[in-house]
Amino acid sequence: MKNRITILVIAAASLPASPVTIAHAAAPYETYSYDSMGNAIPSQAGYAPERAVSGYDLGVGAMDAPEDIFMADDGLFYIVDSGNNRIIAAGSELTSAVRTYSEFRYEDGTVTTLNQPKGIYVCAEKDRMYVADTENSRVLVTTLGGEIVSELSYPDSPIYNSPTFRPQKVIADKAGNVYTIVNNTTGAAMFSPDGEFTGFYGANRVQPTAEVIGNYFRSFFMSDEKKLSRIRSIPTAITGFDISGDFVYTCTASNTQQTDTVKKLNAAGKNIFSKLDVIFGDRKPMYDTSHNQLLASAMTDIEISSDGCINCLDLTMGRIFRYDEDGELMFIIGGKAEQLGGFDTVSAIESYGERLYASDSVKDTITVFRETSFGRAVNKAVSLYGQGYYEEALEPWYEVLSRDGNYRRANTGVAMALLRKGDYEGAMEYAKKADSSEIYNKAFEGYRREFLGRNLGKIVLSAGAAAAGIFAAVKLKKRRSGGEPQ
Repeated sequence: MKNRITILVIAAASLPASPVTIAHAAAPYETYSYDSMGNAIPSQAGYAPERAVSGYDLGVGAMDAPEDIFMADDGLFYIVDSGNNRIIAAGSELTSAVRTYSEFRYEDGTVTTLNQPKGIYVCAEKDRMYVADTENSRVLVTTLGGEIVSELSYPDSPIYNSPTFRPQKVIADKAGNVYTIVNNTTGAAMFSPDGEFTGFYGANRVQPTAEVIGNYFRSFFMSDEKKLSRIRSIPTAITGFDISGDFVYTCTASNTQQTDTVKKLNAAGKNIFSKLDVIFGDRKPMYDTSHNQLLASAMTDIEISSDGCINCLDLTMGRIFRYDEDGELMFIIGGKAEQLGGFDTVSAIESYGERLYASDSVKDTITVFRETSFGRAVNKAVSLYGQGYYEEALEPWYEVLSRDGNYRRANTGVAMALLRKGDYEGAMEYAKKADSSEIYNKAFEGYRREFLGRNLGKIVLSAGAAAAGIFAAVKLKKRRSGGEPQ
């Protein structure tokens, strides 16, 4: 037993080493988080795999390359079964399908079919379904009954300079504007409610590498001919997006991109996350021992939960990264594996209640993850914290720390709650554990102000007494030395 404990301690101590090594153990995936220094540390599972859902489970036969999944406000899941050219509508428990969409009708009664669709968005309240019909080069806007309202196709605009129009994902805002990720364009193509192309939205920036910066300065000394012939630096394309309230969230699947990996865009297209010091995905490349290579995260899809948490899907390692609304890491879920909870090729992420859902376009399944008791405590605390109930979040935060004392998000939550309560010493203690200099400095200012308020009178009296004592001592010394006249 002593030998086993020693081995476990040594193994745990070796985890923070860089780069992180992926251990291919019996478990479908490892559960870990990151400390304030960016080192991987063991952590409890926030979600556990519950079951994998196939087309047979839904009663519609095998799915073929499910590319997207969306939970609509009518309580139904809409699954893009791309290889079978259909949309499957299933109940919230994913036990059976209630309808399949294989054909859509025009007003004159003629029908059309899908061709390898990739994305879907549904607004049941407005009786609208938006389908990214990729190989038919269009976005279909239909009713939930399958009647076609409009088609969005190749824009007749000089702004759109791509030779093709192949929608990958689609969303719509409250005003009826439609956004679609097309080909490898850096931003989403935007259409007005009446179907007019209005431009691109949320384009990524160019990664400011040394080569890009060097090319920029060299361009000042180039002739016009050389400027035209040089290779231009192009930002990476958006690969997934979601809309929540007045904000659009985007992600990119580039494993070399560090700028604009995940963005939160307001109506003007400004990235709210641009000034935050946050990293989405694995902090360091993961070393895959089975293939002897370093693998970096590449976010292929993003989804915003009803509580404002951000779920990102990593194509490289088949992991779900869950963050709070400020981009603070909460959980890392899943991984590449054949067992339940593991993936081959992830394609889409969705959430509903206490569950997460991720589709696999190679396994042809949707894996359902359910929050654990640890995950429930974290989610509750984050939800209260996000609503501004810092003190109410204290109890669940303490519960989290009782299970995982190194859980950084809980330490920052407790520090902030104690700061709001005026417990500055306690806030400094937990801020130090979380290595949060911002909270620590605020707590220290409060502690100093409170200390001076309590002891200012004593400090003034002590200072006065000390000054008087010094003055008397100096005067006495002068008298003894004859320096002062009689």
